[in-house]
Amino acid sequence: MIVVDARGDVCPVPVIKTKKALEEASERERVEVLVDNDIAFQNVQKYGNEVGNILSAEKKSEQEYHIVIEGKEKEDELKKQETNCIYVIRSNAMGVGDEALGKTLLKGFFYALTQVEGLPKKILFYNSGAYLTTSESESLEDIKYLESQGVEILTCGTCLDFYGLKDKLEVGNVTNMYAIVEAMNQADKIVTP
Repeated sequence: MIVVDARGDVCPVPVIKTKKALEEASERERVEVLVDNDIAFQNVQKYGNEVGNILSAEKKSEQEYHIVIEGKEKEDELKKQETNCIYVIRSNAMGVGDEALGKTLLKGFFYALTQVEGLPKKILFYNSGAYLTTSESESLEDIKYLESQGVEILTCGTCLDFYGLKDKLEVGNVTNMYAIVEAMNQADKIVTP
């Protein structure tokens, strides 16, 4: 049995650790995941049901949860990869509501993106999303990693100028609205988190 200690980890780390353990496990090997909060408990259970069989899921105390997952038989699968998928980041926060929460969610989004298969072809940053490709970004290392994996990183030059960020660009290249429209028009799929 593989034991994954995800206590103290915040979303999406417990699910990512579980995914990696199940990928490393031999067929039908069990993976026990330890978490310390209800949200992680629910997320790991949901993921476990998608990719394996939950053998047990137990709340031992207020901050101690155990989930045991048995992996499914491994099959040769074709990896899903969009031929021309682009991501559009139009804000420095994810969703509508509390700005601090939105920034935390977007940071988690970029970390999770570095952990999945099937990366986008391009990521377009505009409006306050331009902050994310500069020295002021909390996601800068994850975005640099994505670029190193072949993802084209493009930031709107007008947006960089508007926010006074042109000299702070740390990753990718400057682009313009025509190129953004053209990329979106040619994309097979556009994702806007």
